[in-house]
Amino acid sequence: MFQTTGAKLAYEVEGPDSGPLFVQMHGLTSSAWREHRAGLDVTGQLDGFRVLRFDSRGHGSSTGRAVPEDYLWSQLAEDLLELLDAIAPGEQVHTGGPSMGAATQICAALKDPQRFASLSLLVPPTAWATRSAQTDQYLRSAELVEDHGIGAFVRMGESMLPPPALADRPRERVPAVSQELLPSILRGAAMTDLPSVEDVAQLEVPIQILAWVDDHAHPVSTAEKLNRLHAESQLSIAETPEDLATWPTRVATFVERHRR
Repeated sequence: MFQTTGAKLAYEVEGPDSGPLFVQMHGLTSSAWREHRAGLDVTGQLDGFRVLRFDSRGHGSSTGRAVPEDYLWSQLAEDLLELLDAIAPGEQVHTGGPSMGAATQICAALKDPQRFASLSLLVPPTAWATRSAQTDQYLRSAELVEDHGIGAFVRMGESMLPPPALADRPRERVPAVSQELLPSILRGAAMTDLPSVEDVAQLEVPIQILAWVDDHAHPVSTAEKLNRLHAESQLSIAETPEDLATWPTRVATFVERHRR
């Protein structure tokens, strides 16, 4: 466990004793181990990399506080940078992960761009113009959990169809967070957004963007906007489970190209 302000972060490092480090992130209400089942752990084709997986504060086996501000993407970026200082001091690292994990990568790379050799942004979340509608959904969900418990939140999620790319994946509807923390985590998500378009456009770290269709919480429009902001970025959009299955190979090819 790594102690940071207001939380202890559970983490593990796998792979060879030496070699570059790839950091696998996860999404909101998920955890490191769940990304395997969801098809969003993209480390399977990496060769010669150490892999760091960790649970963001309040998620999985990590601890947290019932403080919404603790779950802003900017705070999660600070957690990532502090963890890297402890585990890989002075190293440039590669990162990848979905949704909240993608947003955390962007925020962290803007704070310390020299830290990152590449970013693999999976299913970037709502941002900028599309963020307000999702904000309202998070606030309603926080109230639902407080008024009716986490079971009501799970039942609401069960009524929503998954994106076509996840059609053959098991559905993980029970959050990997406690009922005590879930309202604060959702309110923190409602309070946060990506940095300004102008700031994100200044990011010079190599970027790969992997999106999928038909997901209102992770619209293709965010991925396309990020791609337009970075002339050298790569964008691939999955429509089927077969498309999703190519992501580990795409990530391995991309990070190998930018391996230091």
